[in-house]
Order: sequence, then structure tokens, then C-alpha cells
Amino acid sequence: MPADAQAPKNSLTYAQAGVDIDAGNALVDRIKPAAAATARAGTMSGLGGFGALFDLKAAGYHDPILVAATDGVGTKLRIAIDTGAVDTIGIDLVAMCVNDLVCQGAEPLFFLDYFATGKLSVDQAARIIEGIAEGCAQSGCALVGGETAEMPGMYDAGDFDLAGFAVGAMERGASLPANVTAGDVILGLASDGVHSNGYSLVRRIVDVSGLAWSDPAPFAPETSLGAALLAPTRLYVKPILEAIRAGGVHGLAHITGGGLTENLPRVLPQGLGARIDLGAWGLPPVFQWLAETGGIETREMLKTFNAGIGMCVVVDAAEADAIARLLVAAGETVTRLGVVEAGSGVTYEGALS
Repeated sequence: MPADAQAPKNSLTYAQAGVDIDAGNALVDRIKPAAAATARAGTMSGLGGFGALFDLKAAGYHDPILVAATDGVGTKLRIAIDTGAVDTIGIDLVAMCVNDLVCQGAEPLFFLDYFATGKLSVDQAARIIEGIAEGCAQSGCALVGGETAEMPGMYDAGDFDLAGFAVGAMERGASLPANVTAGDVILGLASDGVHSNGYSLVRRIVDVSGLAWSDPAPFAPETSLGAALLAPTRLYVKPILEAIRAGGVHGLAHITGGGLTENLPRVLPQGLGARIDLGAWGLPPVFQWLAETGGIETREMLKTFNAGIGMCVVVDAAEADAIARLLVAAGETVTRLGVVEAGSGVTYEGALS
């Protein structure tokens, strides 16, 4: 068609169909500084290419094994969407992936995100991705790329979904769990709240309570209920890597969906179980409120929520005190939870309180 010819009256554009390419480009430009700030040894390219390059040799590896993990944030997103408080949900996304990676003994190296929405708001998306970049920076992990999908008709106005993908590495022969034996001590690292699991039950309990997200949190009256429940998932990467390098760590369990009951056995060899003293730590106020308001039994609490323990570290008994001191010095709250013993699964003694 000649350049000066008029388009047919019914000519449509992608923007009229609900996809704004210019908004997508504006988003990339806005988040480039945040992504660039996460660059680390090994990073070879910035945002905008068809793929991201990473140099393992430049990152200091000689005979590396790659480890990959992917995850999301679950229905915690619903609270972020309903309250408009989206600035830290990206930290949750990163934490759910990199905390898993470190359980294999791997150092997180780079991260990619997938962000999908019905109508792209550059400001909302930028706040979310800047949170992802913050989580990456706190983990020593480069944000090297991602996908922003504007999909009209797939999501209600203001709604979005997130997924993350992380890659880490370790030298050959350094994978975990390894050498877990009866008598090993199980250390627990405190969580920063509910983290990113069990939120379908959390939201049901909030419905039962009759509270609004803007109401003061019964367990933390200085803040709103929505803000308190959006406390981001704790990132354990740097302290855990320090502990691994010190020696004596035999296994790590990220306490996510399934709680202690389901996650701790994942690092125990066949024929071994864990004995946990429920009286070793205090149940944080948020979990006390959830249990009381929802009438949740202890068994359900321990199989749904982290109950105040976000990571378990299985260590050589002879190194337990030294590793605990190292982790405390790195900023963690450490509790001796119990021991590995002959058997299977998790045996609890005492009571949560």
C-alpha cells in the first residue's frame, strides 16, 4: 500500500487489542538501573537481548555443577494486589527460589522473572521488578532478564502473576545433602513471618476474623493486617553459604509448603528420621493468632506453615555450637531443634507455645 494511502476505516492495532508495546519498552528502560545494580562476577550482558550470558569461569568456578530452581509466591499475591502494596513481593519471589538453591549446596548466580498481567501499569510493574532486583542484590544473584506478558482478557484489572527461575552452581562433589547420620544436630533459623506458603488458609482465616487488610494487625497493632502479612520471606543465602564453607553442614531444608513435617525428611537418607522438640522455640505472634482464630490443630500448623522456623540446618554434632555461633554472628536467630535418629519422618515431642 502506498505510504500516503489511507488505512481502511476498520484497521486495528495491537494497542487497540489491549497490548501496549510502548509501555513495555518504557518498563524495560525504567528497570534497567535496578537490574544493572545486581551485576556480579560472571555477568556478561544486560537487559534487552534475546538471552542472557553468564561466565562460570569468571565467577570463580573450575569444575561446576549447575543447579536450577523455579517457584512462585502463591496467593500471597492476592493480598499484595488488594492492598496495592507490591514493593516487596519481588523479594518473596527471589527468596522462594534462591533459598531452595542453597539447600543443594549451590551459590545462586542469576535470576529471571516472568510477570503477567491483563493491563500493564508501568509503575506497578516497575515497583514489583525493583523488589525482585532488591532480593537478587541481597542474595548476590544477578537479575539477567525476564518476560513481561500483557494478556488482555486473561486477568482482571490490576491483577498479575509472578514466577521466578534461578540458576546456581557448586564445584563437583560439593552437593548437599551429604553424610547425614544419626546423631546429627538440627538447627532452626527463625522465619520473618508466614513467608510465602499457606496463604489460601491465611486469607480464609482473615475472612473468618471479619478484619479488613487496613485494620490493625491483632498480633502487631502498630501496623496494618495487610502490611504485617506481607512481610517478605527471609533470604538465608549469604549466612548459609558462609556456614557451608566453614564445614560441618550435612543438609539444609527450606521450610515452605508442607512445613517441618514434609520438608525436613527430604534431606534425610532412608532409615533416618528427625526428633524435634516443639518447646525449643516460641511460636511467633502471627502464628498464635492464626491458630487461635482458625482453630488450627498443631498437626495442621506444622504441615501448612513454617511455624517460626524458615530453614533447618543439619550439622555434625561436633560442629553444632560453632556453626550456631557463626550463623548468629551473621544475623540469624538460631535454635537447636532436635536430632537425626534411626526411623523415618518427623517425630515431635513437647508442645508449640
